[in-house]
Amino acid sequence: MVMTNQSCQEQFILLGFSDRPQLEQTLFVFVLIFYLVTLVGNTVIILVSHLDPCLHTPMYFFLTNLSFLDLCFTTSSIPQLLFNLRGPDKTISYMGCAIQLFMFLGLGGTECVLLAVMAYDRFTAICKPLHYSIIMHPWLCWKLVSVAWGVGLLNSLAMSPVTMRTPRCGNCKVKHFLCEMPALIKMACVDTVAVESTVFMLSVMIVLVPLSLILISYGCIAVAVLGMKSATGRRKAFNTCGSHLTVVSLFYGNIIYMYMQPGNTSSQDQGKFLTLFYNLVTPMLNPVIYTLRNKDVKGALRRLVSRK
Repeated sequence: MVMTNQSCQEQFILLGFSDRPQLEQTLFVFVLIFYLVTLVGNTVIILVSHLDPCLHTPMYFFLTNLSFLDLCFTTSSIPQLLFNLRGPDKTISYMGCAIQLFMFLGLGGTECVLLAVMAYDRFTAICKPLHYSIIMHPWLCWKLVSVAWGVGLLNSLAMSPVTMRTPRCGNCKVKHFLCEMPALIKMACVDTVAVESTVFMLSVMIVLVPLSLILISYGCIAVAVLGMKSATGRRKAFNTCGSHLTVVSLFYGNIIYMYMQPGNTSSQDQGKFLTLFYNLVTPMLNPVIYTLRNKDVKGALRRLVSRK
């Protein structure tokens, strides 16, 4: 019998970690805890940045967008993962899979550009401090954020249809815990060299161009910081930029390994755990990274608590 994609038009089966049933219950507990911490941490960042007037600056405007992005990014797949880990039902509807893929690609592309925007903000603050308030005007901040979200949307519109329309000859079993592009492409029953080449080229534009801008920005920042005579100024600059560089390293390290290998040579187990890391652990760590070494946020939290 000739099988087509028709049998997969209603639902997919997310195999996830079903090959390790003894791991699923333990993983459920850890994922649930990490997810709740992610929701609380990023929500706190958004509320504090909105409620405290001292944090109404471009840096915290971008950080608020990053926290909102992380909330959406994590929520696009983790609730489905928790549902699948909890019981024997591993299915997801075709429409649910398409939406999940669309959101995952869009939010991932947005974060790539947003991190570059945040690097430009730090570059302006440190390298051009006297002109910072003029350059980083609220209208420009809104434009930069709009560009980031727009690039993410275009990324989804370009990659999602290509991935979902790839012939699978009735194969509905996704060897992953979410509808991610590499896993869906591997299900194809036809030669996917053209698709993989397209994905690779788009990934170069979405990932490497913003990363190059980040590296250029921090190269200029490093030169400026090393030229500072004040040890306090250098320490403050390193603390501020160190937080952002940590987030950039965590996010881009995983993204490059996952999406920029022609032929998708990473093993499926590696893919699952790396995806879980940048989809759950990184969004959870972002609020911690930005607040632990940030006196402004700590001060804002203390003021809000004492006010109440």
